[in-house]
Amino acid sequence: MSVQKITPPSPARPRLALVLGSGGVRSIAAVGIADRLAREGIHPDLIVGCSSGALFGATIACGMSSNDALQAATRLWSPELTQQRRWRAYLQLIAPKLAGFTDNFALRDDGLIAQRVHEAFGEVRIEHLPTRLRIAATDAVTGNPAVLSRGPLVDALRASMAVPIMFPGVDIDGRRLVDGVLSDPLPISAAPDAGVVIALGFHGAMPRRVDRLSRLVAQTSTTLINNLMQARIAAARASGQRVVRVELDLDRPIGLWDTRAMPYLFEAGQRAAEAQLSKILAALESHQSATMPRPEPVRFPFAMEACQVATH
Repeated sequence: MSVQKITPPSPARPRLALVLGSGGVRSIAAVGIADRLAREGIHPDLIVGCSSGALFGATIACGMSSNDALQAATRLWSPELTQQRRWRAYLQLIAPKLAGFTDNFALRDDGLIAQRVHEAFGEVRIEHLPTRLRIAATDAVTGNPAVLSRGPLVDALRASMAVPIMFPGVDIDGRRLVDGVLSDPLPISAAPDAGVVIALGFHGAMPRRVDRLSRLVAQTSTTLINNLMQARIAAARASGQRVVRVELDLDRPIGLWDTRAMPYLFEAGQRAAEAQLSKILAALESHQSATMPRPEPVRFPFAMEACQVATH
């Protein structure tokens, strides 16, 4: 499936931004949120995404229907994407000097990811999408956040999902970029000009027990990501930005690659949007009131002159 109809986005300040964090397959709930909002005549004019949030947010920015987005998602996010081993990587771990270990080391090849993303979106550029899209990544050298709003969509999505060590970084405009979750797991800071922000973030679950190295690493990284996400939300609200947090009410655990749960997550997104609909409408109304130009006071020069004559 490729993007057919492309129209340049409006340069006006965005009224409503839908900001999507990294949450694996759970990020597909964004499509359900957008679907429920559309039934109220509410359409975000800016999509901001990180990692899987960028991937599924791109389907919304491209104008895909809910059914098309779900169909595309099953190929864009599937377990076999993480199973493309780089056998040379094991030699690089054992004999780094001999095998040429570099800062772009990766255990997996991302060729299949690039192929699937290209099949879904083709050669489209970010700046030509019907709805504005900003993709959050991380500069691998400086560690600073990088926000991509122009250039090939496929490259930007690959960069935003390039988990260090697992996948190689992506070189864009002279910078090597990796997964946006490292610097901004819920990239509200990439939408400072939005009047209202609807934020879909995911609080990472801590390991129940730490009995191996992988779980210790998971505990450490989850702690960092959860606190960084909360700090970003607090900073946005402290600056006066209208942020409506949307959280999914799930009755069972969902694995990162559980594509069978996508219809369930879509419906969960619809319910989550419904639950916050009154707050979203109130925030939009408040924003509209704040941005409406205030009428200038009406002056009556002839009446004033008459009053001055009468007092003399």
